[in-house]
Parts: sequence; structure tokens; C-alpha cells
Amino acid sequence: MKQDGRIGKRILILDGAMGTMLQQHGLTGNSEAFNLTHPEVIGAIHREYIDAGADIIETNTFSAHRISQRDHGMADQAAELARAGARIARQAADEAQARFAEDPAFPHRRVYVAGSIGPSNRSLTIAPDINDPARRDLDFDGMAAACLEEIEALAEGGVDLILLETCFDALNTKAALYAVQRWNEAHPDDPRAPMPVIVSVSVSDKSGRTLTGQTLEAFYTAVCHYPLTAFGMNCSLGSEDMAPLIREVARFCPVPVICYPNAGMPNEMGDYDEKPAQMAGNLRKIALKGSVDIVGGCCGSTPEHICAVATAMQDLPLSSRQSRLKRLETKDNGVLTVSGLEPVRIDARSSLFTNIGERTNVAGSRKFARLIAAGDYEAALQIAVRQIEDGARIIDINMDDAMLDSTACMTAFVRHIQNDPAVSRAALMIDSSHWETILAGLKNAQGKCIVNSISLKEGEAVFLEKARQIRALGAAMVVMAFDEKGQATTFDRKVEICRRAYRLLTGARIPPEEIIFDVNVLSVGTGIPEHDRYAVDFIEAVRWIKQNLPGAYTSGGISNLSFAFRGNNTVREAMHSAFLYHAIRAGLDMGIVNPGMLQVYDRIEPDLLRCVEDVILDRDPLA
Repeated sequence: MKQDGRIGKRILILDGAMGTMLQQHGLTGNSEAFNLTHPEVIGAIHREYIDAGADIIETNTFSAHRISQRDHGMADQAAELARAGARIARQAADEAQARFAEDPAFPHRRVYVAGSIGPSNRSLTIAPDINDPARRDLDFDGMAAACLEEIEALAEGGVDLILLETCFDALNTKAALYAVQRWNEAHPDDPRAPMPVIVSVSVSDKSGRTLTGQTLEAFYTAVCHYPLTAFGMNCSLGSEDMAPLIREVARFCPVPVICYPNAGMPNEMGDYDEKPAQMAGNLRKIALKGSVDIVGGCCGSTPEHICAVATAMQDLPLSSRQSRLKRLETKDNGVLTVSGLEPVRIDARSSLFTNIGERTNVAGSRKFARLIAAGDYEAALQIAVRQIEDGARIIDINMDDAMLDSTACMTAFVRHIQNDPAVSRAALMIDSSHWETILAGLKNAQGKCIVNSISLKEGEAVFLEKARQIRALGAAMVVMAFDEKGQATTFDRKVEICRRAYRLLTGARIPPEEIIFDVNVLSVGTGIPEHDRYAVDFIEAVRWIKQNLPGAYTSGGISNLSFAFRGNNTVREAMHSAFLYHAIRAGLDMGIVNPGMLQVYDRIEPDLLRCVEDVILDRDPLA
């Protein structure tokens, strides 16, 4: 599909509901089983939709993975169901293609086969028992494995693309995308690789949030690390109610937008009442505003609906859609956006500084460490709540302690967060020196995270492998100024390591805006002369990065600066505030800090400010 290029030239038509048509044929129950028992009916439905004008037909495989088929006692036959569904659709598309080739009225028409993968009836984000927030019936790896099995079968059956549809949990979708990437790696010579993927979200109501509470933009932010062919919405609502939400998607989404609503909402009898002309008229209004690129129908829609929609999309002007895509391609280019329930934009071109709350770190808060050791995650969450209330837009989570199982604690705490709206609206920084603990954090967070951190300490091969894994799991990454020779303490060493890491990462196609350099905030005022320029060298290294490594971000653990003054909070707060004032002016984008313990630079007592700046800026050898 990506090679065809037709998606940008006219609005493509997706087919309508398979379940509705199966019911009209008197078939109810496990829909995917009919790929084996009634293939002629499935094929006939595909042909009806093609004749109605569909450019894309979906395989009858929405639940053809072992997670959903377990409920029908057919888990071990899931791949067979998926393969059969793909082959039926492929045959219908190929037969139509041959027919069109001989008809002068359709000289260029092509029918694509989309491998439909539903989200299953399990959520990786929502606990099945509200009294046990850390429990899950399925984990990320299990979901990814089931999706990979289905993707393999769909690809063998001949699909042109994968359609992840009715997505209500971004973590489920990230697991599916992770599986797609594993397929790409296993089939590098396949002409479809990287496999084209469309993601379509289902919201829980007119507010535009998913069942897990995420906004559509936050959801997109969590999954856009994969080069999506299109993103949009299906199911959820009728065409009229979906219109404002699709316009919102078109506002932020820089890839083609897909929209296939229900034929209205079900009435008291469970039937869908929206007529073909009504759906077509509403979708045409959306299309006239340039908001959609692919349209079709979901629950309750029929070939009659699709025929009306296809007719309504004919001869629409392209200018508004093309200008939207062109504008969005450049609008946020180079801006790091992460997400929890809501997006968090960190624009390096602005002077705004992003606070990363430091108190959910067992090394940085004795209270937090005690609560985690006691298993009191609910009380630990309140520390995160206060950090957010004090201005943190991202919270740093670290469980590295010799007395803790950091991987188990990270898993449990992040799962608790996902079920707490007050905390989960913020983005997460997954912070650990243990790789398995980092993976545990990423595989339990529905939003787009930041990993803290990776470095060149173990050499280039390990560094790049970790970077690729982080990217595959949809996260940005902090890179420490640390290499095989050790930690960088001087300006020259900081620059040397960051230049090398930037070259390696951008060469591996890591976007520059997802690279965050931490050039080591080290303690000053220790009485050791070699430490006197630590703060100055940090500030100057930040300035150099912003001037020489285009698009990269900068960060640091601010409290390290004042370790020599532990116990004297008045001095420490003044030091942090003064240091940040100068570092932000040099280009520091974000920092791990307790936002509740920062002072306004201009309000620091003048004599105290002079003293701390003498130390920070190395202005007085007796400071």
C-alpha cells in the first residue's frame, strides 16, 4: 500500500461491518470460525463490499488470535483461522483486480487487503480487580506473542497491510506494534516490510477519551514511533457524533486520517438505525473540511452504506487535505512529545523548562523508599500526586535499591499508576541501571515514556541494541555522558561522548528529538579543587549540545549539584534555583528536581545568591 501512493490522491473507501453481514446470513457465534466452515459466505461478503466501491477490504480475523479464541476453545487454531481469513479476502481482491483490468471503466482500480486485528477483551492497562491494581490477566509479552502469531498467519495469507482496530488501550496497541516490528525483522526481504499499519481507536464516549482515560492525541503520541500508514477512529459513535473528534484528530495527526463510524448507535433492540444516505452525508461534511483520507463503516453498516459513502466521496477537492498534511508534517517537526493520559510537549525552541519530579525515586526520597519496601503503593502514589500538583509534568520512577526487587517493584508501581487518573495523566521517566527493570516499566505504561538512561559504558554494540529496543517500545531516551573510559567530568569529555553518541543514534534512525543528553550534574563546593568547574562545565556542555547537535534535548539530575550541603535546605534550594537559571539560559530543556523546593531566582536573598553563584560559576576560589 505504501508503494502505491494513492492514499494521498483521493479519499479511499474502506468496507463495512462483517458481523452485520454474517447475521444477515444467519451466522452467529465465533465469527472467525466461519473462515473454515463457511468460506463461501465470507468471500461473498467481501465481493459485495468491493462491488459497492471498497478500495480496502478487511479480513474476517478481528478475534483470530489465541487470546480471544481461548474463550471459544479454539486457541490452538487461531493462526489457522487468521490464515484462512486472509486467503479468502486475498482471493476476492485478486478476482476483482482481474475483473477491473479488463474493464476500461476501472483501468487503475486496486483493492487492498487489510489484516484485521482487534484489541482482544483483555486490557494491559486496566486491572481486572479494582481491589488489586497490580494484577493483570495478561502481560505485554503474552499480548505481543499472540499478535505476532496472528500477523505471521495474515502475512502468509497475503494481506497488504495490518489494521489494528477498535483500539481502546494504547498499551495493547504498543504490544501489537512491537509484534509487527518483530515480523519486519524476521522478514527483511519481504516487499511489504516494513509492514504498513493503520491504527484505529475506539473511544468510550463523546469526550474523546478511550476506556483507559487517554485522549486521542496522547494515544497517538504513544504509538506514533511506528511509521503508521494512517491513524483515526472507528466504532464508538455514529457518523454525526464522531465528526468533532475526527476534526480534532486531523488537527494534530501528521499522517492520513481514517474514519469509519457505526451506522448510528444501537437502539433498544440492538439494531443500528442510521441510513446509508445519512452516514454518507455526514462523512461528506467531514471530508469537505479536509479532515479524512480513508472512510468506511463499522457496526451496523452494510454494502448499501459503503456504496452511498463511495458515491459521496467522488470528486471532492484535494487541496484542503493536502495542505493539512503538509502543514502537520512540519508543525511539530523536532518537538519531543511524550504522554500519560494526556500529551506533554517539550519544545526545545521555547524557553520553557520541564520539571521532572524526583521524589518517586527510592534513592532520592527516604519516605518513598520506606513505602515501597513496605508494599504501600497507594501511599507512595500520593508522593507522585504532590509532585504533579507542584508542577512536575513528568515523574521519574526509580526502584534501584539493594533491598528491593527493582523489576517487581517497578512493575507493581507502574501498574498502580495506570489505575490512578491523578498520576497517570503525567508522563513517566523509567529510571534504572538495570535493563530488565527498564523493560518492565516500559511494558506496563500505556503512554510514551522516557528511559533514564543508556550510555556507551558497555560499548557501541550494546548501546545501539538498547536504543533500538527502547525505540521499538515507543520511548525516548536519556543518554548519559559516560563511555568505556568512565564518566565525563570535564567539558571536553562531555562533548566527545555526546558527539559520538549522537552520530551513532541518528545513524540508527533514532529521531534527534528523542535523544536527551545528560552531561552529568556533579557536586560542587566539596573543597576539592578538581570539582570547582563541574557546574560551569555542565552549563557549557549544554550550550555546546544545543549549538552543535541539532534537535537533541538536554537534561540533568539537579539535586546532585548540592550534595555537599545536605541538611541545609535553604542553601540547597538557592543553589538549585540559581544553577537552573544559568543552565536554562544555556539551553537546558528539562531536569529531575523536586519542583516544590525551587525558589524564584529574582527572590533569592542577595547575599545568599552571591555566595551560591560564586560556588556554581567558580568565581571565587574561597567561595
